Amino acid sequence: MPPETEHPAEVSATESFYGLLPADFDNRCKALDWPRFRGRQVREWVYGKQVSHPAQMTNLSAHDRGVLQARFVFENATILKQQQSEDGTLKLLLAWDKDGDPAKTVSDIQAETVMIPDADRRTACVSSQVGCPVGCRFCASGIGGVKRNLTAAQIVEQVIALNSALAAINPALPARDNRINHIVFMGMGEPLANYANLMQAIRILHDPECLNIGARKITVSTVGVPPKMRELANEDLPINLAISLHAPDEALRRKLIPWAEHFSIDEILSAARYYFDQTGREITLEYILLAGVNDQAEHARQLAKLCRTLRANVNLIRYNEVDGLPFGRPKADDVVTFQEILRNNGVNAHVRKSRGRDIDAACGQLRRKAGAEELVK
Repeated sequence: MPPETEHPAEVSATESFYGLLPADFDNRCKALDWPRFRGRQVREWVYGKQVSHPAQMTNLSAHDRGVLQARFVFENATILKQQQSEDGTLKLLLAWDKDGDPAKTVSDIQAETVMIPDADRRTACVSSQVGCPVGCRFCASGIGGVKRNLTAAQIVEQVIALNSALAAINPALPARDNRINHIVFMGMGEPLANYANLMQAIRILHDPECLNIGARKITVSTVGVPPKMRELANEDLPINLAISLHAPDEALRRKLIPWAEHFSIDEILSAARYYFDQTGREITLEYILLAGVNDQAEHARQLAKLCRTLRANVNLIRYNEVDGLPFGRPKADDVVTFQEILRNNGVNAHVRKSRGRDIDAACGQLRRKAGAEELVK
């Protein structure tokens, strides 16, 4: 079993507000001899009004604003790059400080986050690590391995940054129509390899006094870590679970996903069945279609056979090419045939819309490009 990634998140000298649940922050307020309602006031400024600088929290005394600024960190990330697609997809490259370590490069402390619009949905694709330990052969995120875990605060701050960017782009829209309302942990990293920070972030995102995003609107995507999948099933949060399968048999999966050597498909699907039994939430199997590699009729028939062993739907994803990697986007006819075979075998299969192809669409590309630019400098 692969351990939780051994890249502990650094701890700041001051405490990050975004990493605290309401009860945690209320305890800090109590220790400061502040009135009981102070925590609720601050959360309303930060999460309700999107004001993160204590100096602007005008119903607090000047003294309390000073203490708040001295004791807690709010917005701590810098937006290095921002891209917006013609289809409305918004991608941010965030960077945190180097924690006083001059040996770190810029790419060591960067993570991407994306807002994907679809009708009234504004979905945040959130990263859980800098880089990725899984090393999928077709993915830019894992090039160079994993650098560090993101803290719960840094995970939450990605959503805060997207909300702020949306407010700047569409200032006339009311806040309720211009904020993230769905979360998918499908950005950089393997979420279940950073389990403690992941769960703290999810509880903050979900809490009614924080970002108030419903559990059923949160999806965790994993390459498959059965012990952690079972632990997640027992968290008493009916969030959605997605499994990055990408191949219907062991040999091909291990060729595409080095981490697949740790757990067999049978072990992963067994944990998925346990997750459904505990939560009642149908599993999503994610399957990136790679031209001539895993997108043929024989692969579809094998995948359909696997799907009959659990309650699952299949999300087919057309590959977004990554410069320097030897994989191509599938032919349209092959995608249609693949989906038809699944559906003819009783599998609920959908083809995900391709978004943001006019920007650095594939996960990890923007960070990789920024790292290359730094090396050139």
